[in-house]
Amino acid sequence: MIRNLIFDMGRVLMEYDPVFYVNRVKPESPEDRELLLRETFHHVQWHQMDAGELNERAMYESVCQRIPERLHEKAYELIYNWNVPVFPVKGMEDLLRDCHQAGYHLYLLSNASERQPVYWPRVPGNQYFEGTVVSALEKTVKPDLKIFQILLDRYDLKAEECLFIDDLQRNIDGAARAGIAGYLFDGDAEKLRQFIRKEGRL
Repeated sequence: MIRNLIFDMGRVLMEYDPVFYVNRVKPESPEDRELLLRETFHHVQWHQMDAGELNERAMYESVCQRIPERLHEKAYELIYNWNVPVFPVKGMEDLLRDCHQAGYHLYLLSNASERQPVYWPRVPGNQYFEGTVVSALEKTVKPDLKIFQILLDRYDLKAEECLFIDDLQRNIDGAARAGIAGYLFDGDAEKLRQFIRKEGRL
């Protein structure tokens, strides 16, 4: 029986759209838009932040060495404030509440930078979670088996009693290697609700 629901964060609980964030800072030209996108969200250093190999300050300083000074302020906004405001994925807050009330234990497993705890309280439904594992704080990222094992060990969970919800197949595959069943989320909270209902007691 599934007793524990483990959720990814970006594109599952909250929207994550780099193109939208770059457009929001109003680049003056298509070239500036592409440059900002390439040097922030699409740069290997963004993934290094998730892995805990560098923080926002180090990334910002590095980005400023690669782009014109006129774009420094926009780069700062993208690196530090992309999550302001938080845009929740439609229907997920209600689903989290209902799962919590039905007796499921909710956990977060997210690839995110060390600043994740700063904006996590603004993600609707966060109050229903009993624990979180954030990649940068653990120095390991999904789909590495190690991060799933950290979650299981820290909260004394049995893999066969867990369902992992993520929007990327490679992360679902990583969970499977840890013995955790997965659900590939496509943005449809109602479809996920029906799946959980079929699997358990929602």
